[in-house]
Amino acid sequence: MTIRHTLLRAFLLVGLAPAILLAGLAFVKARQALQAEIELKLAAQAGTVAANIEQTLFERLQNAAVWSQFEIMQDLAVGDVDKRLSSFLAGLRKGYGGVYRALHALDAQGKVIASSEAEALGSHPPAAPAWQTVRLAGTELLLEQPRRAAAGTTLAIRAPVPSRFQDGLLGTLVLELDWDQVEAVLDRVAGGSLSVALLDREGRLVAASQDLRQRGLLLGRDFAAWGAEKHAGGAFLHEPEDGSGSVIVGVGRPPAAFAGFHDMDLSTLVIQPRAIALAPVQRMALISLAVMALLVLGTLAMAAWVSGVIARPIAALTAFTRRYREDRSLAVAPPAAGGEVGELTAAYTALIHDIERSRRDLVRASKLAVVGEMSSVIAHEVRTPLGILRSSAQMLQREAALSAEGRELVGFIDSETERLNRLVSTMLDSARPRAPRFAPTDLHALIRKSLGLLSGQAEKKRIRFDAVLEAVNPEVAVDAEQCTQVMLNLLLNGIQILAEGGRIRVSTRDSAEEFTIDIADDGPGIPPAERSRVFEAFFFRREGGMGLGLAIVQQIVAAHGGSIEAGDSELGGALFRIRLPRRSEES
Repeated sequence: MTIRHTLLRAFLLVGLAPAILLAGLAFVKARQALQAEIELKLAAQAGTVAANIEQTLFERLQNAAVWSQFEIMQDLAVGDVDKRLSSFLAGLRKGYGGVYRALHALDAQGKVIASSEAEALGSHPPAAPAWQTVRLAGTELLLEQPRRAAAGTTLAIRAPVPSRFQDGLLGTLVLELDWDQVEAVLDRVAGGSLSVALLDREGRLVAASQDLRQRGLLLGRDFAAWGAEKHAGGAFLHEPEDGSGSVIVGVGRPPAAFAGFHDMDLSTLVIQPRAIALAPVQRMALISLAVMALLVLGTLAMAAWVSGVIARPIAALTAFTRRYREDRSLAVAPPAAGGEVGELTAAYTALIHDIERSRRDLVRASKLAVVGEMSSVIAHEVRTPLGILRSSAQMLQREAALSAEGRELVGFIDSETERLNRLVSTMLDSARPRAPRFAPTDLHALIRKSLGLLSGQAEKKRIRFDAVLEAVNPEVAVDAEQCTQVMLNLLLNGIQILAEGGRIRVSTRDSAEEFTIDIADDGPGIPPAERSRVFEAFFFRREGGMGLGLAIVQQIVAAHGGSIEAGDSELGGALFRIRLPRRSEES
């Protein structure tokens, strides 16, 4: 696993895990708090509806109990011959503004003797099944089950009419209550996602909001288990067996008895689907998920950027090390970075360059050691025979009888032995370099002298020397003999490589700290891949060379505390730049 991937995972774990955990915890807590609030609200609504209905029924039952005791009810004994009771019932009905559908006074045989509705006189209205019996103000009242008809739903309340003149009952007062008004109360509370149900003590649905009425649930026991027997108030969560989804149910009961009346034992249910009730939390969850997704994307982008910033220098350093290990390439350095990673990169890069320089110095030293061994052999075993051969050739040249062809061959022997002698001297110089003897030297004069020494060889190939000596102070503490050797080697290399008609330019410039010499030509130049190797011993491109000249040049320049580098010249060929530090004679 790479450092970048490790950092990326760490950022995601540290940044996202707490956020996701906190968001999930906040969602759960908000869901629980909202559900508790909804339960309280539904329970309060159910309690309010139950109290209103209980009060309404109490008032109607009280009407029945009181009216049955009125003196005018004694007209039942004479059959309401003057219709005074009927007029009284009609006035009561009108005075209550539609609360009652009809008011009837029946005799002992169930015949309508007096009524608020004239067409009902003399009829025998059928009795509905009994629903509840309650006692109020000493009167036992009978409530029939609500009857549904095309005109609406009616709840009949029957109150006995006692005789004041003899024992027994004269008949019954029947109040036909408009039950639709009770269901209208439930409809006002319901609406939207709410449903409202009114249950009696046996769990029968005696009134309901419109959605439940349309399902034909009235007088059924579908909600019996939800009623007051099981839950004496408050709210609960119900899971229907039909899989229609859980609902929150608020249960309400009258808060207190009305003047000692508490026999109805009704309970009200306010029902809301849990999914709809918790929809705000679900929307909040969706918004939270969207925000979390944005947070994830933002964290990924930020983590990728941060991990890239941290890992990029390390990856570049790794690539730099891999390239160096594979092909010893130091051409592409790792990019600079800040902080501790930047310091590590700089230190490691410097270490690699030092190792490479040490390796090259070691290779150069080993090659020069070989040269030294060869030179010691050549100095003892080769130079003496070379001297004898050259002396013999020179003596033969003095012979008058020597033919022209023989004289030419003897000249070849003389010149080649001289060349071999110079080669041996070069090898000895490279193998046993002496320490420079510093003295103030006019380098401009030294350069002109070197150009003059090689002018003859340059003229043979029509090579032109240009001296652009612009240094203000050409006097530098150097070893004049060794610096002359440096200039001669570099200029001679240029003469040997250039074609006829070539050009060599020597220029100088200086500063308070160093003196710079540029030797440029218009030859074929040096390929970039070979510029770091031209100063190695035994590396050469020119046929007939041994690769020791530039190695000796670098050795002398390094002994002077300077540096030499190869590059491209403005003339189109090679450029050798020498930098020599200024020093006092004592240093």
